[in-house]
Amino acid sequence: MPVARKRYYTCTQKMASALTRRSWGGAARTRVFLLSRCSSMDTKSVVTTPKDENKSVEEVKPTDLTSVSTLSGIPEKQLNRIARIYVPAKNAMQSGNWNTREWRLEFDTQERWENPLIGWTSSADPLSNISGMLTFDTSEEAIAFAVKNGWRYSVEEANKQKPVSKSYGANFSWDKKTRVGSK
Repeated sequence: MPVARKRYYTCTQKMASALTRRSWGGAARTRVFLLSRCSSMDTKSVVTTPKDENKSVEEVKPTDLTSVSTLSGIPEKQLNRIARIYVPAKNAMQSGNWNTREWRLEFDTQERWENPLIGWTSSADPLSNISGMLTFDTSEEAIAFAVKNGWRYSVEEANKQKPVSKSYGANFSWDKKTRVGSK
């Protein structure tokens, strides 16, 4: 049985051809679609049978599911930065341990300046705006996200608080500073 080979292009070639065929609104939708569908940068071939027989197409499995950094459009200078993965500290206000159970990803602060016209702080850093916006349930999810985007990372483990047991009677102790007489 003769076998014909059908050539599939790489994801970047598919994206380039799709973007040149579409208008700007359609291009944005196509780009999102292709980013979700394309995960491998390798050229693949699919085995098909001739037209007169039953057509059968083998499923092509992507070889690399770990990185989208090639398609992200981030400059190499930005990819070399280190992302910090951490758990935020407890707020000193009365909110208890709110926002201390989620992991966050942020980048180091780079060049900033004060805008002379208005006095606002300005920056030419495109990654500075995501600090506090990327939250994850576990550190493994944050690490997987950083690896998928091609970023280097450092993980800061959360400090565990040691519970201090106190008795209710300690509130009324005479050893407190507020109980000292004025003499």
